[in-house]
Amino acid sequence: QLQAFGGGLVQAGGSLRLGCAARGINFRLHTIDWYRQAPGKQRELVANIDSDRNTYYVDFVKGRFTISRDNVKRTVYLQMDSLKPEDTANYYCHTIRGGTDFWGKGTQVTVSS
Repeated sequence: QLQAFGGGLVQAGGSLRLGCAARGINFRLHTIDWYRQAPGKQRELVANIDSDRNTYYVDFVKGRFTISRDNVKRTVYLQMDSLKPEDTANYYCHTIRGGTDFWGKGTQVTVSS
């Protein structure tokens, strides 16, 4: 029901835009989260956006990442600028429907130094 896309290889200081396309849910009513997981580390929240377009960012991406949503396209975007090698991870989108967690397949982001 959630499919992340847009990952790739980029040099430090570069940009990528990730997308999370949703099907099978009343998209406009859902908060959509972006998480990431680096090798050997726990999955961590990066940002989210709710149905009113209120946004939340963790400190380590504030000022560099921007989350947005297009309810017509049923897609949430994560614009990532000023990327750092430590941003290298598999990025996942997530939502909760009826008390159940839904995770999309991740998209890999690799930032070279």
